[in-house]
Amino acid sequence: MRILVTGAAGFIGYHLAARLLADGHEVVGLDNFNDYYDVALKRARCARLSEAFAPSGRLRFETCDIGDRAALPRLFAEVRPECVVNLAAQAGVRYSIKNPFAYQASNLEGFLNVLECCRHAQEKPRLIYASSSSVYGGNTVLPFSEDQAVDHPVSLYAATKKANELMAHVYTHLYGLRTVGLRFFTVYGPWYRPDMAMYLFADAMTQGRPIQVFNHGEMQRDFTYIDDIVEGVVRCIAADSFEPYEIFNIGNNRPERLLDMIELLSAALGVTPVCEYLPMQDGDVPATWANIDRLRAKTGYEPTTPLSVGVPKFAAWYRAYADSKTVPRT
Repeated sequence: MRILVTGAAGFIGYHLAARLLADGHEVVGLDNFNDYYDVALKRARCARLSEAFAPSGRLRFETCDIGDRAALPRLFAEVRPECVVNLAAQAGVRYSIKNPFAYQASNLEGFLNVLECCRHAQEKPRLIYASSSSVYGGNTVLPFSEDQAVDHPVSLYAATKKANELMAHVYTHLYGLRTVGLRFFTVYGPWYRPDMAMYLFADAMTQGRPIQVFNHGEMQRDFTYIDDIVEGVVRCIAADSFEPYEIFNIGNNRPERLLDMIELLSAALGVTPVCEYLPMQDGDVPATWANIDRLRAKTGYEPTTPLSVGVPKFAAWYRAYADSKTVPRT
């Protein structure tokens, strides 16, 4: 297939593009390379993709913002994608508290532009887009299920992701789009984002600084290894039994204690952490846990990477990349 991946220089986008190319698909990767975090890391991901797959002739990279209402329609008309995977967004729960308009521009206006491009395409592509476990907000019934109401977001980021689901529903209903929203649960792994907790902890531990542990350590997360996430997305691209509008949780299907993750990470890095216990931060939630029955029933999705396996893989990459600031070759 010819697949357009937005946010292709990002953490999930990079891994998805690599998997799609390895499977023989044609990939057009799009990214605006904003400076929310180190652009050098994004460039390094792209360089690795190009090194591995550019000779095949099936990889193309474009620098473009999904909110560009002139450039994006031109790209759609030229590429004519059979599937669009929209991973481009302004990420971060905590960042949204201080920089709300970045979320308006990318997560709302940008996503609307993607919907419009799909709507006006000569042959409407299937649209798969990143939602988030954060839409469950203040829900306290675990595990989180797609049948639960998600009307009480506790961050602007979460509100924009819920808005994406509503916008996709409208475009499915009015214009016959086929849309799949994926509620990602705490994705981690090699080539990770440096603003995420596991990376921040690794940085602090290896540099002898205390790590900030919120809610006094009483946190649980459904940590999901990147390869399992990518497998779920690939299955959604290939599925032929979906309804026109679908929403799925995609996670590891088990909550893990934050303190257990810290213990695994410190062991993998060979350092002893110093923890600074702090209250819960605004916009955060104490626990997440994905019920994946719906995705499992429709695609056969089954995560296979426990935290005890995934954390050492992240730690090995971190040592190779973050400590040496070189691009690892393994």
